[in-house]
Amino acid sequence: MKDDLNKDDLDDSVIAEENAVEAIKKLREKIKKLEAEKQEYLTGWQRAKADMINARKRDEADRADFIKFANERLIESLIPVLESFDLAMNNKEVWEKVDKNWRIGVEYIYSQLKKSLSEAGLEEIDPVGKAFDHNRDEAAEYIPVEKESDHHKVIAVIQKGYSLNGKLLRPPKVKVGEFKG
Repeated sequence: MKDDLNKDDLDDSVIAEENAVEAIKKLREKIKKLEAEKQEYLTGWQRAKADMINARKRDEADRADFIKFANERLIESLIPVLESFDLAMNNKEVWEKVDKNWRIGVEYIYSQLKKSLSEAGLEEIDPVGKAFDHNRDEAAEYIPVEKESDHHKVIAVIQKGYSLNGKLLRPPKVKVGEFKG
């Protein structure tokens, strides 16, 4: 009977050991599965975080562009005012006849307007002496030139051109040299 007892105990311990090995295998499989799942979640979270950061950067860039160009219509509507000042002050004969104090005041207002528009990003385009660029300039007239070096160069500006923060608002209307040697 003692032998039977030991044999039963032995069988029970073998079964218990086999069960423990099986349980450990199952736990290891479960750990592998959970680690893979954890990695998948981590990767997804990192991707979502990167997407969020990129979206924020795009939004900030879009907002900066919006701010840069938000006043575009207003600035475009003020360009004729600038040109009216230029016309008035370029007529030297009439301009010199105007009271000096009044002229100084008008010139001060003109310089304030130009400064404000410049601070908002408006730039006057002055292509005189530069090669004609059909992306920047509008050719109003081709005039004969004597020097071959002046061929396809801007000789004069008929109407000023303007850009706002690097974006062309209005191309300058120009006279372009044409050499016929």
